[in-house]
Amino acid sequence: MSTSIETPVATSERGREGERDDERAYEFDRDTAVTLREPGVYDADLSAGWTIIHAVNGGYLLALLGRALGDHLPHPDPFTISAHYLTPSVPGPAVIRTETVRTGRTLSTGQASLFQYAEDGTEVERIRVLASYGDLDTLPDDVRTTATAPAMAAIENCFAASDGPTPAIPGSSAIADRLDLRLDPACVGWAIGAPSGKGEMRAWFGLADGREPDALSLLLTVDALPPTSFELGLKGWTPTVELTTHIRCRPAPGPLRVSITTRNLAGGFLEEDAEVWDSADRLVAQSRQLARAPRA
Repeated sequence: MSTSIETPVATSERGREGERDDERAYEFDRDTAVTLREPGVYDADLSAGWTIIHAVNGGYLLALLGRALGDHLPHPDPFTISAHYLTPSVPGPAVIRTETVRTGRTLSTGQASLFQYAEDGTEVERIRVLASYGDLDTLPDDVRTTATAPAMAAIENCFAASDGPTPAIPGSSAIADRLDLRLDPACVGWAIGAPSGKGEMRAWFGLADGREPDALSLLLTVDALPPTSFELGLKGWTPTVELTTHIRCRPAPGPLRVSITTRNLAGGFLEEDAEVWDSADRLVAQSRQLARAPRA
């Protein structure tokens, strides 16, 4: 059921995570709020708090569009969402246009595009997504997997952004202040000029204001760590070209463990495969993205 005209949409999973006293107390929920202008069309404001250098983080954008689609479609939870990043997004006003592609009993599919405005007032499409939504609470309990949680140092032995000689996310990066990110010591060689060359990044992940994870925030989580290219000895902007995320189950409260690997950097592009594990040792999200590699 969609919200009424000009009503801000900010309640994650429509209360399925358990009612919070005041969701607007959490920065992620305020900054991913969308306002229904007319059926299928939402107004949004991209916050400068989720930027890396001058561009808005791709995971934050994915969560913002995920919020709009979750309101537009009859099912509440993102199961799979694929995004193509067409042009860099900047802080400021945006409009999201959603469309229902198909509605079924257990899954509904929709697409959405986010637009911003050029100096002459014309619309510029920033990101386009295609997604299937369902209800995570209806999934069976049967789990058969060979996947194992990443081997990581204890959270108290990992490095926060303020611990090293350089920030966990270098450059002008406001997003670092909104994350409780603790990098595994085995993946911080790049910060002291000694990258491992392995193309791996692992970290404990949470939001700095204590907001617990849910299906929507997992869309941010998969794209919030420093790029694996840093550990390959390359520093600089690594813009996402395409990102596909699968949400496998609703995460338990507590910090998440995120592991990202790159096996092939070639032709100026690299892939990043991410796994997100919750405090109950469950694989709650997976993703793959194609990104442009920084220049050496």
